[in-house]
Order: sequence, then C-alpha cells, then structure tokens
Amino acid sequence: MKVYKFGGASVKNADGVRNLLDIVSDEQELFIIVSAMGKTTNALERVFAAMQQGDEAQAMEHIAESYAYHRSIIDELMGADQTIVEVDTLFEQLRNIIRNTVYRSSDAELWYDTIVAFGELISTTIVSNYLNAHGVKNRWVDMRRAFLTEQRHKDANVNLEATEVRLKREIAGSDVSVFVGQGFIGGAPDGTTTTLGREGSDYSAAIVANVLGAESMSVWKDVDGILNADPKIFPDARKIERLNYMDTIEMAYSGAQIIHPKTIKPLQQKNIPLYVRPFGNKHASGSVITGDVERAYEPIMIQKSNQVLLKLHSRDLSFVLEEKFAKVFNTLESHRIKTNLVHNSAVDLYMAVDASWHIDDAISALEAEGFDVEKSEDVEMVTIRYYNDELYRKYAFDERIIIKQSTPHSLRFVRTK
Repeated sequence: MKVYKFGGASVKNADGVRNLLDIVSDEQELFIIVSAMGKTTNALERVFAAMQQGDEAQAMEHIAESYAYHRSIIDELMGADQTIVEVDTLFEQLRNIIRNTVYRSSDAELWYDTIVAFGELISTTIVSNYLNAHGVKNRWVDMRRAFLTEQRHKDANVNLEATEVRLKREIAGSDVSVFVGQGFIGGAPDGTTTTLGREGSDYSAAIVANVLGAESMSVWKDVDGILNADPKIFPDARKIERLNYMDTIEMAYSGAQIIHPKTIKPLQQKNIPLYVRPFGNKHASGSVITGDVERAYEPIMIQKSNQVLLKLHSRDLSFVLEEKFAKVFNTLESHRIKTNLVHNSAVDLYMAVDASWHIDDAISALEAEGFDVEKSEDVEMVTIRYYNDELYRKYAFDERIIIKQSTPHSLRFVRTK
C-alpha cells in the first residue's frame, strides 16, 4: 500500500483533477488523501462567520458561490448535463445546518469544524466519482468514521489505536484496492466532526500510512521538492534532495510550510519514507525524508508569520520561580495557544505565540494570575538552522529585531514586519 496526498492547490480546477488521474492511473494498493479544492476552506470560513453574525442570507450567498465553483469543475470534468448526486446532497446538508442551527458562541469551534469539513467531503466526492468514471475503480471513505480523535475541536489529535481498528474496518472486504479519503477531518467520541488543524491533511495521510503499514507516503505539491527556504522570501532557495526525520521536525516546528508539524511522528514510528514530489511532473524524484539520512548541516531558513509577541511582567518580581513559568504555560495550554519562542529575564518573560481566537482570553487569565501583559501583533519569527558567518551578518543585525537567540546551530529572532 502507498499513500498519496494531494493538497487544495493541486485540485483547484479541472486540470488539476485530470493531472491527479494521470498520476494515480497506473497504481494499485493506493490510499489517496485529498484536501478541499482551491480556497474552499477560506470560503467556508466566511459561511461560518456569517453564521456567527446571525446573517443567514449572507451565509447562503457564500454557499451559492462555493456551489458554483465546484459545479464549474464538475461541468468541465464530466459535462454540463452530468450531476453528482452526492455533491448536491452535501451542499443541501450545509444549507440545512445554516437554516436550522441555533448558534451559541460556546459552540463556536464545534460549528467551525462541522462547516469547514464540507470542503474535503465535497472535493473527495468529486475526485472519487471522476476516477471511477475513468477506469480507476475506488471506494470513497468517510474519514469522520475512520479517524477517532480526542474530544477537541479545531486542532484535534488522532487516537492511533482506535483509528487502526476503525480504518481497517472501513476498507475491509472491498473489491477495489484504491481508496479516496479526506484530509484534515475526523470524528470525536461524541460523534461530532473534528478538524486536525490548518494544513492537517499531511497529518491525515501519515496516520493512514502508519495504520496500514504503507511502503511509502508521497505529498504532491507545486514545488520541485523540499527547499531550504521559501523562494518568495529568500531568493537563493535551493532544493534539498534527502532529509532526515529530525531536521524535518525542526523545520516544521519552526514554521516551514512544506510539511504539517504532526506528520513526521507516525511515519518515524514505522520508518516509512516520505516523498515530496512535484505535482506537475510525476516522473521527477522530488525530495525524500527517511530515518537513514545524515543531518543536512546546510542552511535552512524559515519565516513564520501570524505571530503575536507577549511580554509578561510579574507584579511581585518573581519570575525566577519555577511555579510562575508553570502558571504561564498551563494558562496558555488551557487556551490552546501555541508557543514558538521563549525569552526571559528575572522579572519579564517574552513569548512568541501563534495568532489565535483565544489570545485576548488568555491575556485576561494571565492578568488574573498576577501578570501585566503587553501584546504586539503583526510580528514574524525567523529561524536559520546551520547558519554561517555570512548569513549571521546579513540577518542578525536587522533593526526590526525585538528578540534574538542563537545557539551553535540555530539563529532565531522575532521582528516587526
């Protein structure tokens, strides 16, 4: 069994779906994970925002726009006279949620997950039908039934043991060897829909690979492989042919967009190689991540945007005490705030964290614990692993830098945009 994952940019139009068919047409024993098409997740977030505001008409307008987008792809793939009944059914289910739900702010994350999950449900339905129509017989798998997650919305972790039982049960007895399932989504113990965090389809594919003992996992992207930097930000970016699990985890943790941070562990557990391959050329080698590659020791540059810098000042001047740190981290964890960089003095603590719905609530809780908190938005974190003298001189003295940390192998700093 192989696992292939295709992101939203790959299937954003009919040409992308046709190219997916070309890539998988010769494969057997294959599990395909597909993200929502194009910017559908963003469109469904607008549906959710309209629900929050109690604006049913606006929500229905956004749904109509999304339907028209997907309908245009179906028309081009299968003809204007063809209907995929399951797609129409999914859109009607979405409309009914808007019509019939009495929204409460306490259920915000539940309804967010429920609504945005339709992107993956719709995209995989279209892909599965198209593949069947062109000779790639497959079974559509509802990953809400196959993946059991924790009872947590927007960034749930998957229960691997329970998922192994569920997923194998879902595909057991099939008369086909190709399966199509959704990335990004799962099901909670109470039966509600959960999501695995933005860009969580990589994680979905890794879970499938682990559970099914796949020989490999491939992520098909619009790049030639793994680059040592984002070429839009760092023009001298170049491809890394081979990378080990440890360096990949470091890259993902620091904000590299090439792989979801939670992806590596399920693969590492069973030593499954991960290929990052160019969607536009199925014969190209791309890059490979395995456990038997020496560390790269070449510069890797990562810029992580959407950061918030928190400066905490202890009113009783006691940040040297460990229990103060415990209070801070426990408070942030309870509000699901991800911390990316920590810098402290005797009385002040600086933390670069991901922007979140819950930032202001977390700040209120920290103030109640005895801290004064300053918040700086619109900052970014830059990490340079295996930096050299030239890179240090080029980036370490930027006047926009607020906090800077360096070790023999890594330079990290937070700066204003």
